[in-house]
Amino acid sequence: MISPRIRHPRQVLVALGGAAALLTATVPPAHAATHPSGELAQRLQQTMAGLTFGDLVDSAPPGSAQARALAAQPESESGRPKDAPALKAAAGTTIHQQPQVDVTVIELDKKGRPVSSGTVLMSPQYKDGVVVPVDKNLRTTAVRYRLWNDTEWDANNGRGTTDTVPGRENAPIDFMEPYPASIIKLTVGFGILQLVDKGVIKLSDTYAYTPTKASDRCEGATTRTIGEYFDRMITISDNGATCSLIKLMHEHGGVDWLNQRFQELGLDMLQLKGTDPANGDWSPQVTMSSLDTAKLLMLLNGVPGKAWTAPNGKAVTSDVLSRSSREFFLKELGEQGWNNVLSTTNYCGYTYPAAGMPQRIAQRWIGPDGTVTVNEDPTDGKYLYPVQPCQDAAQVTFAHKTGLTAVAAGDAGIVHSLPGQAKRDYIIVAFSNLGWRYKDTNRPDPGVQPAVNRTEKFAKLGRAMDDYEAGR
Repeated sequence: MISPRIRHPRQVLVALGGAAALLTATVPPAHAATHPSGELAQRLQQTMAGLTFGDLVDSAPPGSAQARALAAQPESESGRPKDAPALKAAAGTTIHQQPQVDVTVIELDKKGRPVSSGTVLMSPQYKDGVVVPVDKNLRTTAVRYRLWNDTEWDANNGRGTTDTVPGRENAPIDFMEPYPASIIKLTVGFGILQLVDKGVIKLSDTYAYTPTKASDRCEGATTRTIGEYFDRMITISDNGATCSLIKLMHEHGGVDWLNQRFQELGLDMLQLKGTDPANGDWSPQVTMSSLDTAKLLMLLNGVPGKAWTAPNGKAVTSDVLSRSSREFFLKELGEQGWNNVLSTTNYCGYTYPAAGMPQRIAQRWIGPDGTVTVNEDPTDGKYLYPVQPCQDAAQVTFAHKTGLTAVAAGDAGIVHSLPGQAKRDYIIVAFSNLGWRYKDTNRPDPGVQPAVNRTEKFAKLGRAMDDYEAGR
């Protein structure tokens, strides 16, 4: 059972100051579950509302030539479109409606048990954000989740038409969940490690990926160890490695089994659907929600005893993965190369974007000159300035996975304080449709500073919530 942390009454009043006006955005009490929205949820809502997500610029507004060019491109998980110069040269207009944003924060005690949580959804229907009620199992039935569709979002006031979880027709909140982009690789990693724990495969096994169908996203035939594919999938978000592992899962019946397993665990919105056994490519049918993703990360982080009770009445524990598999997964997430959404250490020394959560990044990305290189793309993989000042000022570790397309931007991970820093242990997950199609009004001209292909609003969100947690 989740209970709020005890705080001095004056601290509570100060923390909640200004949040009262937002209480009307919560679900009416008649629909609330047994765990009411608390201080954390209200602070998250207040923070998101203050970030004014609706003032971004759309570089490919609906009906424009840029939008048509973008629609003609194959779906890409890259941070930079192939025809980026043409899109950047286009005059943008203010985004025509409030974007879709889905954020969850789960606070943990020192043993990894959930203490409190907050989930907030933002859309044209919920411009200031709506707090999602969850029960004692950190589960909600109050949201009618809809499958992401770019066209429907542009033309239908942000409303979707395809349900992703059955039986939610009468739910009080109707929300089209943003496409998770490369954060879906968390589910692939979980599936692979399930096969490892079952003894079906070993990370040291060599796997020859031989696709029988071409794909714009997947690569040609390759041979690597499964552990090498896994590392590339998580740390540099390599799509080819991900296709290889999905194909491997298909060869062992692991994809259908994985989707069923998520349903049994009560993680309804984790769905690796529409994948192609011929090459391991995936489709827009894949879904995740911030709440279910945060719960999956909570299991990876480790929970003593029961984490929650599944809908079938069975206890869910961190034993869904072996200790060695969880440790391996956490190590990979901790060596993430793309520290540029909720955290921005890669951009240390830049005038833009704003500083995100104060994360210390893995040394493997820092070259002899002190700068970060993730890949050779000069606009999105090679960074300009030495990061040691930000490493020295770091306060937390962030084991995480980012995702970015033209219409998706997100980050999902586990935060722990470094020794000697204000104590905090929490999980934070953010999904949105704010990919590189959208930019901040204050973004520097690429001629002055290399382009940053994402809004800085998530960096501000990460910093604000980390400051809040540090003060808890």
